[in-house]
Amino acid sequence: MNYEILKEEGRAKRAVFHTVHGDIQTPVFMNVGTVAAIKGAVSTMDLYDIGCQVELSNTYHLHVRPGDKVIKELGGLHKFMNWERPILTDSGGFQVFSLAGLRKIKEEGVTFHSHVDGRIIFMGPEESMQIQSNLGSTIAMAFDECPSSVAERKYVEDSVARTTRWLERCRVEMNRLNSLEDTVNKKQMLFGINQGAIFPDIRIEHAKRISEMDLDGYAVGGLAVGETHEQMYHILDETVPYLPKNKPTYLMGVGTPANILEGVARGVDFFDCVYPSRNGRHGHLYTNKGKINLFNVKYEKDMRPIEEGCQCPACKYYSRAYIRHLLKAKEMLGMRLCVLHNLYFYNTMMAEIREALDNGSFEKYKKCKLDSMSEGYV
Repeated sequence: MNYEILKEEGRAKRAVFHTVHGDIQTPVFMNVGTVAAIKGAVSTMDLYDIGCQVELSNTYHLHVRPGDKVIKELGGLHKFMNWERPILTDSGGFQVFSLAGLRKIKEEGVTFHSHVDGRIIFMGPEESMQIQSNLGSTIAMAFDECPSSVAERKYVEDSVARTTRWLERCRVEMNRLNSLEDTVNKKQMLFGINQGAIFPDIRIEHAKRISEMDLDGYAVGGLAVGETHEQMYHILDETVPYLPKNKPTYLMGVGTPANILEGVARGVDFFDCVYPSRNGRHGHLYTNKGKINLFNVKYEKDMRPIEEGCQCPACKYYSRAYIRHLLKAKEMLGMRLCVLHNLYFYNTMMAEIREALDNGSFEKYKKCKLDSMSEGYV
């Protein structure tokens, strides 16, 4: 088995996922490098230093630029970006959702316009698998449609049925690609994606159906796209029990530290989100006592680190006042230090979660963490 559960506390799982690029200790937060780099001038060497286990890149964006065939010629994504640990590639399916004004969905796949140069692109299950195979990622995501959380029930039913058919095509194509002589990573794994908007019964039926395919892992997609936190937690409560317990569960695109803690409590192993890097680039920083907006004038002469005791490169060497100055002056170093701090905070929190699960104290840790962090700015 690739996935071993080491400890359980309620529905929360502490596990290890074995891959060709190394073991992943879960629960884990995947650091988002959409175009094979973290926005904010963060290198792969930085990722090693701040405790990143898994880097996430995007199939659509790398297909558009520089081109997946170019990356394959250069030895695959790991070699291209100089990263030896696991990489998960998103399938491009979310772009089907986010480029709604530029797309046309059919049974064969999706036709849409490139956001870079406007050229017409066709992507279906086979094309997504072929691109991800060229990239040679550790984990490939199945091609799906992410219906809007406010879509009508009939549309969601039709969309989910098509996503199921696409998943079967993804599985067949990946098996074919992994058998080819020139494939970059012949042990590439496939995760299927559960959809269904905010309809619990559609979610449950879809979870049952895709579980029968015995994939390497399963994701819950189509959340954190407009619904409330309470609706998201309810969908997880209803859906996750119908996904295979002996396979990793991935909650796509989520979220805040509180979202992650609540997701872990509901049995989720993998998380990713652009929040830590995006917020960092705007001077919004996570701490154990709440969030800080460094643009506030009260930090102009504050010579303390972002957070006392934090061992990230920003806190070890620089003050709030200096980093604020860099941000105000639009110096790239300011954004870089803020992104490094936020990613370090997330990766460290995941290590703390794993330690708490090892010790049987996750519920206590979760309560203390949520109590100490406010969702407002301090």
